[in-house]
This record gives sequence, C-alpha cells and structure tokens, in this order.
Amino acid sequence: PSVPAAPQQEVTMPMFTNPILSQAYGQLSSPAAEKPKRAIAIPSIVESVKAASSQRLDYGLDYYLKGALAGGICCGITHGAVCPLDVVKTRMQLEPTIYNKGLVASFGQVVKAEGVGALATGLAPTVFGYFIQGWFKFGGVEFFKIQFVKSLGEQKAWDNRTGIYLASSAMAEFIADIFLCPLEATRIKLVAQPDFAPSMPSAMAKIAKEQGVMTGFYSGFGPILFKQIPYTMAKFAVQGKAAEMIYTSLDKTPADMTAMGNVQVSLGSGVIAGVAAAIISHPADTLLSKINKAGAGGSGSTMSRLANIAKETGYLKLCTQGLGARCIMIGTLTAGQFGIFDSVMGVLGAKKFHFHDPSHGAEPIKDQAIDAMDKDVD
Repeated sequence: PSVPAAPQQEVTMPMFTNPILSQAYGQLSSPAAEKPKRAIAIPSIVESVKAASSQRLDYGLDYYLKGALAGGICCGITHGAVCPLDVVKTRMQLEPTIYNKGLVASFGQVVKAEGVGALATGLAPTVFGYFIQGWFKFGGVEFFKIQFVKSLGEQKAWDNRTGIYLASSAMAEFIADIFLCPLEATRIKLVAQPDFAPSMPSAMAKIAKEQGVMTGFYSGFGPILFKQIPYTMAKFAVQGKAAEMIYTSLDKTPADMTAMGNVQVSLGSGVIAGVAAAIISHPADTLLSKINKAGAGGSGSTMSRLANIAKETGYLKLCTQGLGARCIMIGTLTAGQFGIFDSVMGVLGAKKFHFHDPSHGAEPIKDQAIDAMDKDVD
C-alpha cells in the first residue's frame, strides 16, 4: 500500500505594507531559493558602483579643457604676480656689472633709477604669454599622462609613473613653447630696453618689422626649449613624487583629504619642485635672457651666438648668476601654480587625475562609497 504523503505545512506570510519587504520574505521562505546576503534591489546598486570603479579613465574633452583653462589661469596669475622679481632677475643676468649687490639691493637700484613702475615692465606679455603656455602645458600633461595610462594599463603605468610624468611634461612643454617664445622674446626686449616700445602690441610689431618673425621672435627658441623642457619635466616629476611622499607620511590618499588639505599638499610639494626645477634650468634661463639682448654673442647663427655667450659668461656664472632670485621666484611660482590649479579644477567641478596602485583595488574614494552602501545594507 502506498504511504500517504505528509501534509505540506502552509506558510503564513505576514502582512507587509512595503512590497519590497513582502517580496523578500517570500524568497526567504521558499525552500528552493537561496538565502540572499542582502535585501532585494540593494546588491544591484552596490555592484553598479563596483563596476563603475573599473572605468576610472573615462576622461573626455570636457576634462582636458577644464585642465587647460585651470593651467592657463594658474600660470598667468603666478607669472604676473612675480613680474617685479623677474624684472630684477633679468637685469641681474643682463647687466651683472651694474646689478651685482644682491637681490634686495638690485630692487632698490631699479626703483631709484627708473621708478616703481619699472618693476611692472613686460607685465602684459608675461601674463598673456604664460596664460597660453599654461593652457597647453597643464592641459597637455593631463592629456598625455592619461593616454599613457590607457595605452600601458594601470599597473604598468603605476610602476612607471615617474617616466610618464617626464615624457608627458616634455611633450606638453614643447607644444606650449611654440606659442610662448614670441611673447617671451617681447618681454625680455621690453625689460632690457624699457624705452623700446610703449606696449606689447607695438613692441611685437616693431620687432617683426626690424628683425623679421623668425629672427625676432624665435632666436631664443632653442634656449627656451633647453630651459623650459628640463624645468617642466623636473617640476611635474618632483612635485608628483614629493606629493606622494607627503601623502605617505600622513598615511592618507588624496581621497582621504579635504579639498583644502589637498591644496596644502600641492603648495608644499610645489615649493620643493620649484626649487629643484629652478636649479636644473637656470643655465639655459641665463642664456635665454642674454641672447635676446641686442648684439649679444655676435652676429652668427643662434647656436654660434649661444656658444659665444656661454664662453664669455663662463659656466659657473651661467649656473649661479641670479640663481638666488630665481629659486625664490620659481619656488613661490610653482607652489602657487599647483595650488591654484587644484583650486580652479575644484571650482570647475573636475576631479584631478591621480596615479593609483591597482593592486590595492578600486580607487579609495569609490571604495568608501561601496563601504558606505555595505554598512547601510547590513
């Protein structure tokens, strides 16, 4: 005889007013269903955030334009602010027999001989020229380093981040210098000969008429490359390393810091980077200042003139003439640039790209979002 089946116990479902809770209880009560670890619908949110964490390099034209604008603003403001210091530094390089009593005394000499207004000589080409340069430099560095990361992969990029900083900054600076060189030549001409022209446009027109475009504006292109490319490479690579060391010493990441905290790290690392960059690029800066002075180095080709100037000046003086003033100027300027850049990027709503070690998982800020959701679920 067949054994009658045991009567199936009826499961009475409590009355839930919330349909999600009612559905969840039904799934938990079903013998065929596996017990879910989280409430219904929540896992899909968490997983979507986790999936998004793998798309860290979704940076488009909007991001690069914001980086370029922030770069133009930070370079224009900082170079304009140190214009008086740059005027005195340039005078010390061009006329060392007159301005040879130190930075402070040279300030007094310029003011006494020409008035306070002389300290603003070349301000217009300085601000405009370095806005253009900053646009291509900072925007270019952001563009190139992200392209390197996309090409190499995150782990290889992390392992070679210093090399990426160096290559990205060199390429960006080369492009930027094409636009900077004519304006820098105009600035130096106005500083060296204050009565050359009353304004930047008239000075540029006069230079083009008297010397031609290539000779007048691009005689210093070689020196400006020798100056700016090593300077920019050192600036970005040293700042990146210094900022990384500061974060490590604080046992924090950029995501752990407040916006003001990150700006402070940028300022501190910027000072270190600026001094290092100033020392590395100073000989070329001296050559650039001298070659734009009328008659300097003779009348041959640019390279022969540079060789003559270097021989006349001497290697030691090339490396040290005006170096103190330049370290103060570039240290202050570089710190200001990175601080302003980060601040402007924040105002524009752009989160600055940072290298991160993929072996440590998702980016910290996204890990925090996932952890917060997990806590809400539990």
